[in-house]
Amino acid sequence: MSEQVGVLHPGAMGAAVGALLRAAGHDVVWASTGRGPETRARAEAAGLTDAGRIDALAARASVILSVCPPHAALDLARTVAAAGFRGVYVDANAVSPATARRIAETLPKVVDGGIVGSPPAKAGTTRLYLSGPGADAVAALFAGTVLECRVLEGPVGAASALKMAYAAWSKGSAALLLTARALAEAEGVGPALLGEWRAGGVGAQWAQAKVSAESKGWRWVGEMEEIAASMAAAGLPDGFHRAAAEVYRAYPRT
Repeated sequence: MSEQVGVLHPGAMGAAVGALLRAAGHDVVWASTGRGPETRARAEAAGLTDAGRIDALAARASVILSVCPPHAALDLARTVAAAGFRGVYVDANAVSPATARRIAETLPKVVDGGIVGSPPAKAGTTRLYLSGPGADAVAALFAGTVLECRVLEGPVGAASALKMAYAAWSKGSAALLLTARALAEAEGVGPALLGEWRAGGVGAQWAQAKVSAESKGWRWVGEMEEIAASMAAAGLPDGFHRAAAEVYRAYPRT
């Protein structure tokens, strides 16, 4: 069944997901107020309809999908709640289980989500993990698309926990590579380290870590902080990912 779905906000991931929802036959809207020209260009390229303001989007949509930097996730949920939204709110952001539960306290119907992979363009690249009441219905929205939805048993917070554990390794290990290379450069042995990495098959991983940090490291600061909070809540050491946040903070927003 076709739904009116709002996407907040169509960055690279949100626009790609919005385009898939349109391809699945849904009417997809976004809110341009306060957004920049690059966001507008992505939304238009994906064929999304501009509702103007978030309150207008909330009045039209039966489902809202939130895809934003993690530091903004809770405030965005509160903005949508203040607009009187009573439909299904899917928080698909890289936040801790505790933050996901706080978001669930803000709105009447919340499905927890966690996206693993790149913006979906072909099958097998991207998974959307979902948990909490209503997760199956959200997964059904993407039937027939290249985005693979996996519903986890458990309440709101389960999908976020999976995302935190996965990113703790994927982006955390990238931060470790960047820091190790910085140490080698500071001590004048950078080329020798790269030689060892290439021999051991790590050179390509470091190169990808560098490219990713330079293009979107600023987005990962909040994600590392959310991972650190998740570790602390589970009684695990949180210092590594707090340090990783500092590594990514050194990369300016481009």
